Amino acid sequence: MELTITPAAARHYKDEMDLKEGEPLRLFVRIGGVGSGGFSIGVAKEKPEAEAYVLQEEGVSFFVNPQDKWYLDGMTISYDKTIDFLQFKNPKIYDVINPK
Repeated sequence: MELTITPAAARHYKDEMDLKEGEPLRLFVRIGGVGSGGFSIGVAKEKPEAEAYVLQEEGVSFFVNPQDKWYLDGMTISYDKTIDFLQFKNPKIYDVINPK
């Protein structure tokens, strides 16, 4: 599995969710994104399953459990502070809001 979380995006999550050093944060498929009725990324302070993919960035342990890998594999999560915008791109999925 490949997942990229830019340092700026990791810091954004860390600040917004008041995450402590090494605290785990689950990334998962959320059905029914804002205004789209499609998919988006959910986040939750949880512990990973044994088979979870774990990525360390800026002191945060981001993880994806096996059932959500289909959506997050290949994704890059970035953050632009100047416009306060998290961006999700996945070249494996043409439309991350309404994947087919």
